[in-house]
Amino acid sequence: MTFLTWALRFIIFFVLLAFALRNTQPVSLQLILDHAWEAPLVIVLLVFFACGAILGILSVVGVIFRQRREISRLKREAVKPQQPVFPEPSAPI
Repeated sequence: MTFLTWALRFIIFFVLLAFALRNTQPVSLQLILDHAWEAPLVIVLLVFFACGAILGILSVVGVIFRQRREISRLKREAVKPQQPVFPEPSAPI
């Protein structure tokens, strides 16, 4: 199974490497205020992929921290001694 995993990784790597080598033409991005950025197409794609991955991770960070706080609160409540729901009467009537 590990051989198959490594073979698949090498195939993906070589496909992406061939893609990168075939797309080295310079492209120009027109930014705001008449700024232009010229770079190879592969670099531009890599930058935008990385920015998208970072934005995706940042969009999940709030949910993760909220869930961690909830888990720690529930653990603290589970450790507290439980009080009986119905207290026993102290003396019979």
